Amino acid sequence: MQFEQFLDKISVVAKQPLFALDAHLKMAPLERVQYLQNYDYSAKNPKASAVLSLFYPKNGLAHLLLIVRSSYPGVHSSQIAFPGGKKELEDLNLQETALREANEEVGISPTEIEIVKQWSDLYIPPSNFMVSAFMGIAQQPQNFVMQPDEVSGIIELPVEDLLNDSLVQNVRMTTSYATDIEVPAFVINDHIVWGATAMILSEIKETFRAVF
Repeated sequence: MQFEQFLDKISVVAKQPLFALDAHLKMAPLERVQYLQNYDYSAKNPKASAVLSLFYPKNGLAHLLLIVRSSYPGVHSSQIAFPGGKKELEDLNLQETALREANEEVGISPTEIEIVKQWSDLYIPPSNFMVSAFMGIAQQPQNFVMQPDEVSGIIELPVEDLLNDSLVQNVRMTTSYATDIEVPAFVINDHIVWGATAMILSEIKETFRAVF
């Protein structure tokens, strides 16, 4: 998809209703479904966090940024994710959290990004985070600079590929909370994108399908 074509539809994307639960359930591991449908998150007092789904031009085409998290002692070690992290005291709001984290992790300047939409919040049981996801647009190609302590790789996903159903597969894997389970995932160049990131991607995909 040409980036100019993508930009022409952004105002329509911004006005689309959120697909929320309907989209999240399509990519939710079976063990996660109960948390999406009938769970009282307030009882867990979840930590606030935010991520950025950044769209930008590369070779004239619209792309979406994903990162490969570095290996560390934690439940999200080495996973595919959006740039983001927990809200800090100095952050005025969660949008600022997403922009700050993107700057720290991959060197994106907040001044180059226009936030056009907030996606549905999503609870992550293993880490007890409530994630707020924001859609951002950068008008210029990006030269990402990875923070090696947090990011070990960059995935630049063409928007056209995201809309291709062949990316969605059921894969068997071992997670932080289960062994040898089958989960729905986006398989992108041998990278398995599952869990919260896949559920947010699903909402993005469903929104774009309603517009493009």
